[in-house]
Amino acid sequence: MTSERADIKPVDIFVIGGGINGCGIARDAAGRGLSVTLAEMGDLAQATSSASTKLFHGGLRYLEFFEFRLVRESLREREILLAAMPHISWPMRFVLPLHPAMRFETDTPTSRLLSFLMPWMKGRRPAWLIRLGLYLYDHLGGRGILPGTRTLDLTDDAAGAPLQEKFRRAYEYSDCWVQDARLVVLNARDAAARGAQILVRTRVMSAERAGGLWRVLTESAEGRRVHLARALVNASGPWVEDVVRNTIRLGKSESIRLVRGSHIVTRKLYDHDRCYFFQGEDGRIIFAIPYEQDFTLIGTTDQDHQGPAGEAICTEAEQAYLCAFASQYFRKPVTRDDIVWTYSGVRPLYNDGASSATAATRDYVLSVDATDGVPVLNVFGGKITTYRRLAESALEKLSPWFETMPGAWTARVALPGGGFTPGETARVIADLQRRYPYLDAAWAQRLVRHYGLDAREILGHSRSGSDLGRDFGASLTEAEVSWLMDREWARTAEDVIWRRTKLGLRLRAEEVAALEAFMAAR
Repeated sequence: MTSERADIKPVDIFVIGGGINGCGIARDAAGRGLSVTLAEMGDLAQATSSASTKLFHGGLRYLEFFEFRLVRESLREREILLAAMPHISWPMRFVLPLHPAMRFETDTPTSRLLSFLMPWMKGRRPAWLIRLGLYLYDHLGGRGILPGTRTLDLTDDAAGAPLQEKFRRAYEYSDCWVQDARLVVLNARDAAARGAQILVRTRVMSAERAGGLWRVLTESAEGRRVHLARALVNASGPWVEDVVRNTIRLGKSESIRLVRGSHIVTRKLYDHDRCYFFQGEDGRIIFAIPYEQDFTLIGTTDQDHQGPAGEAICTEAEQAYLCAFASQYFRKPVTRDDIVWTYSGVRPLYNDGASSATAATRDYVLSVDATDGVPVLNVFGGKITTYRRLAESALEKLSPWFETMPGAWTARVALPGGGFTPGETARVIADLQRRYPYLDAAWAQRLVRHYGLDAREILGHSRSGSDLGRDFGASLTEAEVSWLMDREWARTAEDVIWRRTKLGLRLRAEEVAALEAFMAAR
């Protein structure tokens, strides 16, 4: 029989879910002096939060669905977040090729109108509409750090070299890249540093109101445990509706729409460091993004997902779709043979009744139920770019139950490993190489892009690579793995090579097996 222990002292907030929203809320609450416990049934960022397109972006295409508030908030957040995490997020320029206008044999008012409208009729936005959208994109969010839009001549710009000759003009605009799973872990680390208790591989079995508190039952390898909390936050992502109905048993009518976003990673398709924004005849868009130095990331799809949220895969049909889509732009067709890895995640979008998965809102909805004066806040939807503002809004919603709680504080406050400006990244990498001369450029860059200033903690007083212990391959050492286990809740090889890093793209099967054995024995 499983033993059951109890935490007698109640915490202020118990958070269900260790994705970006749950960890962001835990960090914000802990920084305001509230006591917090967070439970995640698997690893941090194990589901949706590690399966994004890795972008901090305003959502240019959301403008056509009139989601101006969401786009404005996202654009403002780009630069706030960039300042707080320059090691895991950095500016990126996006190239949006324009389709050549169709030519007609006769020049009549009708033919000119058809030439003007033809891209739109095929599901692509005409150049004038794109330029209008980019003008709004440049000005809605009060852009300060990132450069604005410009027009490219693809016949003499490096961005045109990988593309088919018919693409002669493009717009180039700014957004940001982010290492999504590391963002989640860094929020959890900062929450823990401010007093939060982070419980991984801990499933919430039930939660019920009792005696003016929430009584939460969890189960982990250590057994069952009862927690008491003054407020509950359900940030369980794709499982939010299931938690509402079956774990908390609220019987609420709100629901989510599970939308699968799939991606492929190919061998490097081009040499420059810019991203492409491609439009399809079906009205969809995809990105092609430089990824982990030697690869290209292509995605995403938007399809309603059927089946368990934790079983999303990039299907063969989706792989074929992404290859065919990209091949409409690149000179050299993208084939299934180019694919080295695929991944897929389920986005828990608020069900607003949209006619298609593409049109479903990406905005978040926060719902509070305060039956008997004991609140639960349910988080529906959201996107990674707005996680910090979502957390602030969540605390605002809960503020009536914590009247002495301080105000918002997270804007531009550095996450662990930060503490330098985006323009100083090259200097930080060079400084790490000076301190540790045995590091080559690629190794030093990887460490800074993952850990920032914390890379020094991992390397410690080492004078050579051998001082870091066993080498598992691809510059992953025993010192780094031990640090991830001690400081970032990593428990398995998968945690390390697909979420804390992306070294799974480089390690051989036997190297992964050796890593798994080391972690199990430690």
